[in-house]
Amino acid sequence: MPKETKFYDILGVSADCTDAQLKSAYKKGALKYHPDKNAHNPEAADTFKELSHAYEVLSDPQKRQLYDQYGEEGLEQGGMGGGMAAEDLFAQFFGGGGAFGGMFGGGMGGMRETGPRKARTISHVHKVSLEDIYRGKTSKLALQKSVICPKCEGRGGKEGAVKKCTGCDGRGMKTMMRQMGPMIQRFQTVCPDCQGEGEIIRDRDRCKQCQGKKTIIERKVLHVNVDRGVKSGQKITFYGDGDQMPGVEPGDVVFEIEQKPHPRFQRKDDDLFYHAEIDLLTALAGGTIHIEHLDDRWLVVEIIPGEVIAPGAIKVIRGQGMPSYRHHDFGNLYIQFDVKFPERIAGPDGMGMTEDQIKALEQVLPTRNNDQPPPPDAMTEDFVLEDPTAGEAGRSTGQAFEDDDDDVPPGAERVQCASQ
Repeated sequence: MPKETKFYDILGVSADCTDAQLKSAYKKGALKYHPDKNAHNPEAADTFKELSHAYEVLSDPQKRQLYDQYGEEGLEQGGMGGGMAAEDLFAQFFGGGGAFGGMFGGGMGGMRETGPRKARTISHVHKVSLEDIYRGKTSKLALQKSVICPKCEGRGGKEGAVKKCTGCDGRGMKTMMRQMGPMIQRFQTVCPDCQGEGEIIRDRDRCKQCQGKKTIIERKVLHVNVDRGVKSGQKITFYGDGDQMPGVEPGDVVFEIEQKPHPRFQRKDDDLFYHAEIDLLTALAGGTIHIEHLDDRWLVVEIIPGEVIAPGAIKVIRGQGMPSYRHHDFGNLYIQFDVKFPERIAGPDGMGMTEDQIKALEQVLPTRNNDQPPPPDAMTEDFVLEDPTAGEAGRSTGQAFEDDDDDVPPGAERVQCASQ
């Protein structure tokens, strides 16, 4: 009796079944649960994989013996875990195309496409300023890549001098086995004869230009077109401009856009955010602020007298944000205001405000909002406000009063704007 019967149970056969019975059970189950035939049943794909894995183990005499004696744990410790992919086993079993190639109308659409191998992709991060994204720009970027050696045409040596390694049969890896008590461990190692190359070239026959490596390093300049309004994380791909290797398709070059931080603006999608500081007189009586935009224009922004800009107020200038990527519209420009209050207002004598100044303010400002006075019979005591010392101010700011920047766009810089 085998230690485990899980794989036999999956296939629906007994532990003493013949190879023919195994084959028949797998054929029946694989056709029933193939993903192409069960597009609306996700569980069928898992069953199909389990059937294929069970058959792949039990149809191999060596693996079946290990499984019967030690179970799945024995397979893993013996270096026989993993195995062939379910679709590859199915294709091998039924002969790829043939009678079963288009049996489900999908032409074996679930099968992994092998296709030609491809050399590695060269990836770079291209850091771009907000000005360049606003206006668009074409950058010249140089890179180094591997190209097939023109002297030996990618052979690595003289014609006929390159031989397939007999030690690994050209695979570059050797399968080794060693006995560990009752277990047999199988593992792969780099072929010592060819150092993993799969080929043998005598030193005197190696190409003098590439030294037998088949490729050389070449410098190439690419023109990267940064479109207006492009966003961070967007990728620009140059297909076939990457590394070259003999016998495979050239790789690609991918540039990922990364927007640099900006000293004046913060960007969110197609909108821009700007932080402006104005004085109290401009906030109350109006004035003008000037904003240097990303295309060297200066925006002249009028604050209407009497409109009153409160501290933290946010205003918008529509259509002055970022250009929308590959469209013709623009986002908005949002301005958040900080109002800088004067430390004190002095009269003509340099002291406090005069009665005339106070009356003038009372004429234009809303009526005083006095707090609730104490009852007539309450005990009262008069006090005068003072400025705290530096140490007192630090303690009070750190412990009692917390800055509330919830309305300030993160990362936006505070910029002093001219006013008049």
